[in-house]
Amino acid sequence: MTLGRETTFTWLGHATFAVTTPGGQSLLLDPWVQSNPACPEALKDLPRVDAMLLTHGHFDHVADAVSLAKAHACPTVGIFELCHWLGRQGVSSTLDMNKGGTVEVAGVHVTMVHADHSCGIQEADGSIVYGGEAVGYVVRLENGFTFYFAGDTNVFGDMALIGELYRPDLAILPIGGHYVMGPREAAKAVELLGVKQVIPMHFGTFPVLAGTPEDLQARVASLGCQVLAMRPGETLR
Repeated sequence: MTLGRETTFTWLGHATFAVTTPGGQSLLLDPWVQSNPACPEALKDLPRVDAMLLTHGHFDHVADAVSLAKAHACPTVGIFELCHWLGRQGVSSTLDMNKGGTVEVAGVHVTMVHADHSCGIQEADGSIVYGGEAVGYVVRLENGFTFYFAGDTNVFGDMALIGELYRPDLAILPIGGHYVMGPREAAKAVELLGVKQVIPMHFGTFPVLAGTPEDLQARVASLGCQVLAMRPGETLR
């Protein structure tokens, strides 16, 4: 599988991706690495992180955010309340924003958009604190290549606006079902977004996340969309 966009996507399993941009920057999306059962051991030591993007506060998306932010002293982008929580954990390099805003970080432009999901943060004692709202991101890279990282979400009608406003070339969508949308809903998301390439995520990590890339491909074939199914540890170039 090839993209031909001077960009690489490495799937670390579940919803965690390492992205190398055309300018050589290293972006980390939703960092769950050390305790992620789908992440290959050889990839758990991340030598470089120039920026992190966090979609929401659930453990399977932010479990390593604090340790990696401190280790790499990199800007960490998130919604206001989540960044406030990170600051209380000793992270000093947060870049808080909110839906509709755009920031420049590590040489790329990041726009925060809506997601239809919850966002509670589980503390060490098991209590859950308010983490703002779940979000997605539209990321425009140095060469103009634009991808949409949906985070955890169900399909929602305003995905059509994301497609109209930002015209992403590629979407990274959850397909597992149960906690996020399944292939049926993800196929509708593809239609609303108008994308021709999609990377499925958030499936297979646990038995309950039963959606499959094959099911999604069957549902989007008539839309002319290519499903770029990856294995944990695989890099798409």
